[in-house]
Amino acid sequence: MLWKGVLPPRGWCALTPLYSSQPHPPRILLAEDDAELRALLTLALARAGYAVVALEEGFELSDYVSLTQVYGGPLLPPDLLLSDVRRPGLTGLDVLAQARAAGLFCPVVLLSAFADDAIREVARRLGASAVLDKPVDLEVLTATVRQELSMGPRTSEVLP
Repeated sequence: MLWKGVLPPRGWCALTPLYSSQPHPPRILLAEDDAELRALLTLALARAGYAVVALEEGFELSDYVSLTQVYGGPLLPPDLLLSDVRRPGLTGLDVLAQARAAGLFCPVVLLSAFADDAIREVARRLGASAVLDKPVDLEVLTATVRQELSMGPRTSEVLP
């Protein structure tokens, strides 16, 4: 589906309704503040067969997570969370901590142009599956997503 211009509308969900109880393609919750990169990632993941909910910033991501069935809300939880580490509002690490504390244990892949060893260690302790460097190679991203989804939900344990 094409919209005026290049970018899909804010909060766009590809391929599947948010409330469906039917079998579905894996749902990816994508949070990226750069509009062009968000559109590119959404398109690449949708073409790879994933349902993508694309969000702009950390507060939207936090709100979406809080509306999932994990919290008793109506939305189906994502099968994978893909988020930028540094973003306006809540960071990807903040939302990862919130999701884990709430009982959402889907795989999490973080993207960062500024990932140093300290950020990678915090992400690992919070249960992130992978931290990919920006600019991200779309083939590497889709391969990482495929691999992480094939491994299923993560442990409820947050590492020390």
